[in-house]
Amino acid sequence: MLQEMKVLGLKRLGHGVTGDIIPHRMPLDFTVKLVVTGDDFGYCPLRDQGIVECFKAGAISNCSLLVNGSSAACAAELAQRCNIPIGLHANLSEGFPVCTELRHNSSLVNSKGVFHGKMGIRKKLAQGLLNMSEVRQELSAQILLFREMTGHNPQHMDGHQHIHVLPRINEVFAQVLQENEICFTRIPVELGLRKCDWIKEDLMTFYQGVKEDSINTVEVFRSHGIRWPDLYIGLSTMGGNMSISNIQRAIEYSIQSLLWKSSNYLHHPTLNSRHTLSIELMTHPGYPSIPPVGGCGEGPDDFSQSEERLHEMKVLKDPVLQDYYKEHGVQLCSFKEL
Repeated sequence: MLQEMKVLGLKRLGHGVTGDIIPHRMPLDFTVKLVVTGDDFGYCPLRDQGIVECFKAGAISNCSLLVNGSSAACAAELAQRCNIPIGLHANLSEGFPVCTELRHNSSLVNSKGVFHGKMGIRKKLAQGLLNMSEVRQELSAQILLFREMTGHNPQHMDGHQHIHVLPRINEVFAQVLQENEICFTRIPVELGLRKCDWIKEDLMTFYQGVKEDSINTVEVFRSHGIRWPDLYIGLSTMGGNMSISNIQRAIEYSIQSLLWKSSNYLHHPTLNSRHTLSIELMTHPGYPSIPPVGGCGEGPDDFSQSEERLHEMKVLKDPVLQDYYKEHGVQLCSFKEL
């Protein structure tokens, strides 16, 4: 918790730390801007359909495109037709590289020419077996393809399976963002994650690793002029763990952890000056993928074929959640509106 507080500029208070005491209601005299991002746009037509439905229902405000996804080109057209704000979900872990030169004899792929996977890329990185010039080459190729598909620069860029905060990759990622004038990214540090006892142990271990990598990435991104929302939630509310109460808990706990100090909660200097607090909620809505359609070249994974994507979509579209946003003055927006 102390490391998280340093990232967010929080201070130790008395015998505890900010966030130990949580009021029952959020304070209402500042603006809360919530970026609800639908990840993995372009993964398959059924995923894309769900994301578009969520956007039209006012349940999400933003999406991230997988340019190596099987339906990426159609998804980009959908975003343009429906005026969906869209960013790039940079992918170095699933499917085939965009850069054809890297599909053979590259440190980024296995003997079949596909990326090493969520855990595989982390293992290769730890072994010092990833070529950072190839990482740069692939990221640049994905940005170029995004521009070709959409006709504009990504409004934000983050990493599929959080690869953008991995050591060494984060340096290259920040440089590529700065060179391409992409201002916004994601820092997946979710406050109060350890209190979420519904998260399975293996997932919690992975999430804590993501959080540690993110904390170590903050200064890297900051030194390159990259911005991100004040708060992030989405690990505790992913898949079957998403519920209206869990989203509410995550929003309120994060806000109060950041703002609460004795009887006066506005002690964050940046927030004092603009009276606005921003949050990103990472989501994965969509209809379940039906093999062999979907994926990034290898077919859809188990998570995409499960009902968990549909579950997220139903929760996000629930009128009770929409009423909660209105009651608490939470304004959904895209990155470009921050």
